[in-house]
Amino acid sequence: MATTRREVLRGLLAAGVGGGVAGLLPASRSTASVREFSTSLRIPALDTGRLQDNVRIFDLATQAGMTEFLPGRSTPTIGVNGSFLGPVLRFRAGEQVSINVKNQLPFDTTLHWHGLHVPAKADGGPHQVVTQGTTWSPRFEIKQKAGLFWYHSHLMEHTGEQVNLGLAGPIIIEDEESTALGLPFEYGVDDIPLVIQDRRFRADGRFDYLSAMPDMMMGFKGNVILVNGTVSPYFDVRRKRTRLRLLNGSNSRIYNIGLSDGRPVTQIASDGSLLEKPVQRKTVRLGPGERAEILIDLDANSTTTLTSNPDTIAGGMMMGMAGNSETFPILQLRSGAASGGISPLPARLIQVPNWDPAKANRRRSFRLDMGMMGMMGGRGGMMGRGGMGGGMTINGKAMDIERIDERVHLGAIEIWTVQNPTPLAHPFHIHAIQFRILDRNGAPPLPHELGLKDTVLVDPGESVRIITRFDDYADAERPYMYHCHILEHEDAGMMGQFIVTA
Repeated sequence: MATTRREVLRGLLAAGVGGGVAGLLPASRSTASVREFSTSLRIPALDTGRLQDNVRIFDLATQAGMTEFLPGRSTPTIGVNGSFLGPVLRFRAGEQVSINVKNQLPFDTTLHWHGLHVPAKADGGPHQVVTQGTTWSPRFEIKQKAGLFWYHSHLMEHTGEQVNLGLAGPIIIEDEESTALGLPFEYGVDDIPLVIQDRRFRADGRFDYLSAMPDMMMGFKGNVILVNGTVSPYFDVRRKRTRLRLLNGSNSRIYNIGLSDGRPVTQIASDGSLLEKPVQRKTVRLGPGERAEILIDLDANSTTTLTSNPDTIAGGMMMGMAGNSETFPILQLRSGAASGGISPLPARLIQVPNWDPAKANRRRSFRLDMGMMGMMGGRGGMMGRGGMGGGMTINGKAMDIERIDERVHLGAIEIWTVQNPTPLAHPFHIHAIQFRILDRNGAPPLPHELGLKDTVLVDPGESVRIITRFDDYADAERPYMYHCHILEHEDAGMMGQFIVTA
């Protein structure tokens, strides 16, 4: 890794390891006390590209800038086609898409299409680095179900810091099956993306990052919640039924999202597809990288708050240290003169693809380890891998970009078992494919887990089996990744590589 890139990143972050917490904002800006709802929710720009010779072309530029999150304080940030985050990219199943990614940052980066089924050379992982001043133009067909996906930096050992600075954005894919259901679909009116993230600010407005040991062991946690880059947001609901597309874009925080008045929400989608049936839930639990779509029904002239509740599932002795014990508001919903009706939902939404475990060609196991909670062990201990915590491994091996860990045959149906013997929950993400959850510790998945997924939250002491088929793309040279989506764990080595061979 070039020293100049590290120096530029550290300059933007303006907070090195050992900087302490003296520069953080006072407790009045903590997640538990940001209750003002003083700012109208920012709705990201919708980018539908331009059609040329039957190819939908998107022009994206990664760039640095200044963003005002807190009144009178400017924060150095990075984003896509703007200073922080990026536009919503909307694709349609079956389209050919070409994306021009121009890197205008003063350091290298990547853009990974999280959840998309694409060729390895177009994946945007650590092997597809976009050096400063160059343009990367992947092209691929949209070969998947309608759903909410996202793009974000995936630069080797620097994913956490670049995502923290703002390099991410949502993707919405639509298909005929989903649009025929009569679900809310008017972008920015009754179809709202919510990129939920947490940040810490220094007193002068700059982001703080990795200034304390728990940031590396537990994953970085902020004390201010951003929604689409908005602090203390409210949204003026315009329809009695609103579709909220939830994306946990945080580096490590788990959210347990519900309404402050206790009424249930209706979940209609998970990571990679709609569910087979709508599911009523009191709360929706999302690990980093996971998504869910929910419907909120509000009467006119009413107010409620989207709130995150303590995560009692992970629980245990690490609950507080892992940042899962808090209750805090995320977004206030003000219905005002909300219009429209609330019609019954279809009893069945879609037929979700599935695969027969009896026809599996191969079974593999993946054990997630932290090696003395990441404090000691390989990679130079706490200061290994460019200052990130060491000891983060899968099957006893830390990530090595020169090593292929698994080889998968094209067309194979495989069952992967993900085991978590650590005291922390880990979101396990697999590139290139969507999968179905078979069971958790032998128990069948709950109704809200019966859609396609690409990221699964594996709790302490849990063993989760998933099933998928590796279709369409074989490349004996270029690998895909699998990794923990706590970005600090990924950067510290909890990541591996697989290739798909014909």
